This record gives sequence, structure tokens and C-alpha cells, in this order.
Amino acid sequence: MATQTKPKLGIRPYGDETQKIDLSKEPEDLKKVFKYIDDHIDDHVEAFQKMIQQPSISNSGEGIPETAEMVKGMFDRLGCQESKVYDMGMTEWGQPGNPVVYAHCDEGQPKTLVVYWMYDTMPVTQPDLWVAPPFEGRIVDGKTAGIDPAIKKVLVGRGATNTKGPEITQYNAIMSMKEALGKLPVNLIFVAEGDEERMSMGLRKFVTSHPELFKDADAMLGGGGSEGLMYVELTTSGTKWGRGPTVSDIHGIFKRSVDSPAWRHIQMLASLTSKDGNTPMIDGFNDGIAPLNASEQKLLENAAKKVDLKKTAENIGVARFIADDPLKMTMMSRHGTAFNLDGIWGGNMYANGSGAILPNKITSKHSIRYIPNMHSADILKKLRAQLDKNGYKDVDIHFVGDQPWSKMSYDTDIAHSVDQMSAHFGLPPRERADGDSILMDSAGAGAWPGYLFTNAEQGDPNIKPLGLPIAGARVGTGGRAHAANEYYVIEGAGKTLGMAAAEKSIAEIIYNFAHTTTVPTKSGRK
Repeated sequence: MATQTKPKLGIRPYGDETQKIDLSKEPEDLKKVFKYIDDHIDDHVEAFQKMIQQPSISNSGEGIPETAEMVKGMFDRLGCQESKVYDMGMTEWGQPGNPVVYAHCDEGQPKTLVVYWMYDTMPVTQPDLWVAPPFEGRIVDGKTAGIDPAIKKVLVGRGATNTKGPEITQYNAIMSMKEALGKLPVNLIFVAEGDEERMSMGLRKFVTSHPELFKDADAMLGGGGSEGLMYVELTTSGTKWGRGPTVSDIHGIFKRSVDSPAWRHIQMLASLTSKDGNTPMIDGFNDGIAPLNASEQKLLENAAKKVDLKKTAENIGVARFIADDPLKMTMMSRHGTAFNLDGIWGGNMYANGSGAILPNKITSKHSIRYIPNMHSADILKKLRAQLDKNGYKDVDIHFVGDQPWSKMSYDTDIAHSVDQMSAHFGLPPRERADGDSILMDSAGAGAWPGYLFTNAEQGDPNIKPLGLPIAGARVGTGGRAHAANEYYVIEGAGKTLGMAAAEKSIAEIIYNFAHTTTVPTKSGRK
């Protein structure tokens, strides 16, 4: 009886892309790798689907241990001589850290590259808004996904772009290099955390406790410059206030004669921002911000010229931006501060129905984004002082965690390797600032724990970074991180490149890094 073969996905490596790689500039080794990627793209997409189908929600813990073992298995299949899941135990912010997966692949090469991953994702908060189940990994067309209808295949799922899609492209590229060439041109160190959506508390403990595991590293493939990001929880309770319910929630009938901690909390929050909620009303909040240098200012001005406000708003699912001026919006988005209300809870939290409750405690969570030369400890003091000044000394502040800002340089081997790849792929020159900066390509703007690794100035005086040059890739398209219908483009169209191109870009960056020596490494590291 003939065995039945599994039907293939039929993924087209080039989709409907008009953007082409200049193969005349590629060495024969990379051409072999590119062909291997094209020939195995169905398998690579299936591997992506398997990652999506394994939930890994750090805030609830769902699937975290299973995903850590799954990631370790991937490193084992790659042939890494050392791989281990580290239990991080209790962290400095009073919460248990999720496991960190570490692997070292020694290929006997002169250069060693660190690859940063986060295997955790955000929870799914609005499942009814998804066009496909968020942990199915379904492939749909662009129109169904709500993006460019010219794009034929998009994978929808939680973690698709943040960041299982980019990471599986890295893994597939590295595995393709090993299969096509027999060995990798660099040694690799992988570090995969399960706490990025929880301020990287486990990774912070791991890196500061085990710096020796990175002693051979020359550079890092991860992100780039990063803004600062801290989280706090504010709690108003009848117990601390001395009014309203003091022991527990009580029947809502008593609101006729009893004060409400919930309404007090709302009034407290209103006292911390302007009426539109866009400007923090915290004395000295923006003190100490370092001015942009001339090249940073020029970078943002040039970026603003390319912004289509209407299209950008549609892509992220908002009606409009705070500012209608492209330059002001760009400045706010990439070099601005924010005091956000991420969530609020207490009392009757059940949708629909009724149930009269007068809550005795209300808590709100806030993300605070900050830039050089601001520091979280200083912001925390100013927040406390403002609450006291406004008459809310009873409101508790719980410091959840912090990811300080960090800077990067574009004048490093790993950054030059990205630039060389970009030229071969026909991409426009990368936006760049002179010297060290938090500004990088707009696609990578945001916060990540680069402060633990960077070789440039960083925002936490208590952390000694590893001293690594860092840079990130530019190819591969996804969107709606933290939102419904998160997606990653599988087959590209026009100038939007697909997953096969993203894998090839990673292979070329690694190859370029292995064969580029313009900046001293290891003991002569800049």
C-alpha cells in the first residue's frame, strides 16, 4: 500500500514581489543557502505555525514551561553543544521570573554572534475580533487580514510579529546555512527569555548573574537603540483612605451614604494628566531630557517626509493621531514620553448583567515611556511627590519593573553587515544618526532589554552591560502587535517582502558579519 504524502502548503518563495535581490553581488555560498530556503519554504512556514500553536503568555504563565522546552529542542536540533533551560526563581522586583533558554553553538569560527529571542507573548484580550483563532496559525489573504489585498498569504496569530515570526525566520535561516554549507560561518550564542512582556525580569537576573556565558561574544543580533519603559500600579483603597468600605467590597446600595474609593481613584488619575490625557501633569516629569543632536533631528525630519498619516493610522487601527503634522507625530512616536493607562480593575468586573457593588479597592496599571537622560527612580519620586501634592497620600504605588533606555552605534561590524545586506536587497539606505543614539529604523522603534547587552551609554547606573555592538534586521513585515489579528507576511507583493526574503536577509547578515572586520573585537572591543 502506497504511503500518502502530506499535502504541501504551496508557498511561493517570491510571491508577487517586484523588489529583487541582486544575486550578482551574492557569493556562491549564499546562493546555495537561498536555494535551500526556496526549496524548503513550506516546511519553514509549518514550523512557524507550530510555534504559534503553542501558547506562551508570560502574564498568565500559560504554556511558558512547554514553550521553553520547545525552544531548547530547536537549539538541540541545530546542533548546539550546550543548551539549558534556566529556572530564574524570584527576581529583584518580587515576582518569579520565567525560564531563560541558553544555548552555545561552537562552530570553531573566529567570531561569535549572540542572538536574542523572546518566546513569550501578550494575552488575547478580544478573541471575538480575530478573523481566525489566535493560536491556530491560519494562513489567510491580505484582504481577510485587513491589510493590502495584493498580498496573497499572511499568517494570523498571537505572536506572529511579536516576535515568533521574526525569530522563526532567524532559526530557519541559520538551519538553512548549516544544511547548505555543512557548518555555520560564526559561532552562535542564543538567549531566549520568557518575560519580555513582564519587563524582562528573568532575563535581567540571568544576564547579571551569568556574564561569563557571554564572554566569547563579539556582537548581538537583536534590536537596536531602545527607549526606556517602566510600569507602576496605583491602588486606592478604603482601608488606606479611611473612608468608604475598609474590609471588602460592599453592596452598591450603600453608595447613597458611603464614600467611593473607585470615584476617588478616577479623580486621582484625572489629576495626573491634562484633560485630553496626553500630557503628564507631574512636576518635573520631562526634566533632564537630552536634546537631539543635529543628525538625530535630521533623521526624524527625513522620516517625517515619508509619513502618510492616514495610511499609518489605518495600519495600526486608530482613527487619527494626536498631531496632524507628520513631523510632530514622528517626534512624538520616536523621541517622546508617555504616561499611559494600560488597565484598571476592581469591583464588578463581569460583562453584561448587573450586581450592585461598591468596591473597597481599585488598581490601575501604567506604562511610562521615557528617553535619555531620564531615569525611572527619578520619575518614581516625582510621581509620589505629585500624588502627595494633589492630596492623594493614601494612594499606593507598586513599582512593577523597568527597562531603561539604551543607545547603539551604526559604526560597527554588525551594523555594517545589515547595511550591506540592505544594498543587495535593493532597500533604501538606513536612517542613521551620528554617534550613539536610541534612534534606529522606525520599524524597530520601541523598548526592548538592550540595556543589558549594549556597548553604548545606557540608562541604569546599577547595571554593567555586556559591551556588545548590536543591530537588527530590516526585512520581514508584520503588524498589530498586542492587538487583534496580529499578522506576519508569508508571501510578499510589490516592495513588501515575504518570509523567504526575510530568511535570506538573516543568512546574509550573518555571512557578512563573519567576513567583515573593520572594528576590533573581543579584547579590542569598542
